[in-house]
Amino acid sequence: MAANLTQRKRLRLKEFDYSNSFYYFVTLCMENRKEFFSEIINEKSILTEKGRIVEEIWKNLPKYYPCELDEFIIMPDHIHGIVILDNKPGNVQKKSLSTIIQRFKTFTTKKINESLAGSEKFHWQKSFYDRIIRDERELFLIRNYMQLNPLNWELEKDLPENLNL
Repeated sequence: MAANLTQRKRLRLKEFDYSNSFYYFVTLCMENRKEFFSEIINEKSILTEKGRIVEEIWKNLPKYYPCELDEFIIMPDHIHGIVILDNKPGNVQKKSLSTIIQRFKTFTTKKINESLAGSEKFHWQKSFYDRIIRDERELFLIRNYMQLNPLNWELEKDLPENLNL
């Protein structure tokens, strides 16, 4: 019976240790891409109450995990961020990028669902997108992409080629 289950596409690099100290670009999406976290007004992402919860938990990650945060943006249905892992050599408490993101999703889901009334429940999309940032040029381009994301949202969100992201 298990052989009939659809295999999920592996998103991580097969031979890479995601607890290595690197810069990582991550994107996490709301289930069904529901616009939940912010509203784009005049090319700015204006956070909703739920978006402020996401922001608070995101900004607090370095208090609990060996990481620093660089640029990030919370959009209506997703968040982009740059996470800088800083696992010290020989540290037996090394945390991987996947562990940090999974715990971020758990904390935000719990806190957002506590604030929701009725039967409506918040869920993240399964998994997340990541990219290992390899050099300063790539870091610059990713930061620029995030800064322009609200403008691009207003310009491109209703284009047919962007609806199936």
